Amino acid sequence: MTKRFLTYVVGALLMLSASGCMVAESKYMKKVGEVDVLSSELAGLKQVHEKLVLENADLKNRFNKLSEEAASLAADKKQLNEILRAKTDTLSKNISDARQQVSELKAENSKLNADIAELQRVKEEKVKEVSGTYEKLLDNMKNEIAKGQVTISELKGKLTVNMEAAILFDSGRADVKTDGLDILNKMVETLKSVGDKAIRVEGHTDAVQITGVLARTFPTNWELSAARAINVTRFLQQRGIDPRNLSAAAFAEYKPVADNDTREGRARNRRIEITLVAKD
Repeated sequence: MTKRFLTYVVGALLMLSASGCMVAESKYMKKVGEVDVLSSELAGLKQVHEKLVLENADLKNRFNKLSEEAASLAADKKQLNEILRAKTDTLSKNISDARQQVSELKAENSKLNADIAELQRVKEEKVKEVSGTYEKLLDNMKNEIAKGQVTISELKGKLTVNMEAAILFDSGRADVKTDGLDILNKMVETLKSVGDKAIRVEGHTDAVQITGVLARTFPTNWELSAARAINVTRFLQQRGIDPRNLSAAAFAEYKPVADNDTREGRARNRRIEITLVAKD
């Protein structure tokens, strides 16, 4: 009985041992499976880690590059701001200067407009004065004008009295004859009233050359035209016209107003012209 019991006990122990081994083996296999799974996950994580490390390095490079670009842009912005500030200051000064110049030009233009208006007024007064002188001379010498011995013209403020030599001088003479003095007297009072004008007396002849005994006194038409102009000028001075406003000029035959080939033309060329001109 003892042997059988022992046998039973041993058998039971063996069965328990086998059962324990099977349990241990089952746990081991389970652990092995878990290790495989974890190893697989670890390998996957390592791959992800490596990829993330590469991405991190790329991101760092990009970050560094962007930081450099940002620093460069900041420097450029600062420089641009300085340039813009300088240009703004210059522009502000230019605008200020331009406004000052505009203001000065406006003031100058205003003054010029006033000066122009004053000059226009003076000009109109002068034109009226010349026109008034013209009208007076026309009235004083209407008989001579009617006979064609005198013509009076007015052009751009210049008034000219043209008198044929025959009404003032005898042929070949330079002294003003009595009838000529009467004609000149008709102009004296009117000429006295234009003290702001210069009175120029011009002597003109025809183209016929002086010959014979007369040539001893007047070798050429220059001397004849000069003597006639001077004698008229002296008479005007004697009648009270300011000599500072008087002048005499000789032109001989060199400023004809008509054809010297005809008798009528030569008569027109022999003349005295009294011209009112602006003073120098």
